[in-house]
Amino acid sequence: MSVIPVFRHQPAKPCRVYAHRGANREAMENTRDAFDRALYYAIDGIETDVQLTRDEVAVLWHDRFLNKIGYPDRRIDDFDYTQLQALVPPCGGETIMTLSDFLARYRERCQLLVEIKNRDWESIERHRIKMRLTLDLIGTNSDRYIAVSSFNLNSLCYAHQYRPGFPLIYNVEPDQTVDDVRALLATHGFLHGFCLPIANTDQAIVELLQRHGKCVGVYTCNSDAEINHALRSGVDILISDVPDQALRLRDR
Repeated sequence: MSVIPVFRHQPAKPCRVYAHRGANREAMENTRDAFDRALYYAIDGIETDVQLTRDEVAVLWHDRFLNKIGYPDRRIDDFDYTQLQALVPPCGGETIMTLSDFLARYRERCQLLVEIKNRDWESIERHRIKMRLTLDLIGTNSDRYIAVSSFNLNSLCYAHQYRPGFPLIYNVEPDQTVDDVRALLATHGFLHGFCLPIANTDQAIVELLQRHGKCVGVYTCNSDAEINHALRSGVDILISDVPDQALRLRDR
């Protein structure tokens, strides 16, 4: 007798809505204000970004350069943490937040998705330091779900060696296809999940990942059409700059 696969048409947990860098359209992204505003909407989780200062302090910042605070020619890793705090003008009374402070404040309040920004501009050793620091600061997963994601597959392989069993999510690039994902499923079975760009998300790729027992996330869903498309596809995590809008569409 053949086994019938179970897809999203069966009863399932509702899609979890994650605020992308907090409620970043209402406050400076990756700040306490943005995170607190997102929690006002009773979101399920927060997505944030980790970079490394010159003296190897893990901080929350998305871009390499500091253009969003008026320093377009300076990089986050040009400065030690204390210098960065002195340099950065307050954003609504805030300066750049450390990962340690973020975890202390939010890990018991909602689920977390921590993206490690490991790109080609840094050395592999810096990539590894960033991953080790992040995993050490998180420690063991609490009652609230915490996962680490990255576009850098080698960094996720290193993280798996360093902390086997920790939930790691690969961020799929927009130019990658369902065949690329299928190949990764065959060679990187340790991955807890995949986070897909909304433009590449369809029923075929979602069901492929579900058949392999993987968590399916999607980024970044901001219009009604994008949010509804993600919800219809049956993904587990929907990342949005407008979490209140995503929650309304999910719950109505």
